[in-house]
Amino acid sequence: MGKAQKYVLLGDATYPLQDWILKPYQEDETLTQRQLQFNYRLKRAHSVIENAFLRLKARWQILLKCDDCSLELLPTLVLACCILHNVCEAHDNPFNEEWLEGTEPTELPKPCQPAPAAMEDGRAEQVRELMCQYFESCGEG
Repeated sequence: MGKAQKYVLLGDATYPLQDWILKPYQEDETLTQRQLQFNYRLKRAHSVIENAFLRLKARWQILLKCDDCSLELLPTLVLACCILHNVCEAHDNPFNEEWLEGTEPTELPKPCQPAPAAMEDGRAEQVRELMCQYFESCGEG
């Protein structure tokens, strides 16, 4: 869309809208078709991410036991598993769907209450609107 953007994290409606947290528009009868499409695409992206983490945990089951690992080590452990996964894929050692048996999707912790409006960043609405326009320009999918 002609404007460089930073990376963003995907959040749900309970997170505050920030220029680095992309969240859906609040679902109500006033949403435009474009905003509904944006929300739909955000949900699809979120499900892809959940599936990727499920597959990562199925291949590297040490990630299922991270509760007994130090917080300082956790990012390195996850990164190592991602790198090893890519090495396996590059050397034709594909993911085995049977590994998913016994690996349950886990609900990630999230805030219980929606963030107060005061926590929202006014500039973030411009980022969301730009992304909304971009999704619209991409057509169906």
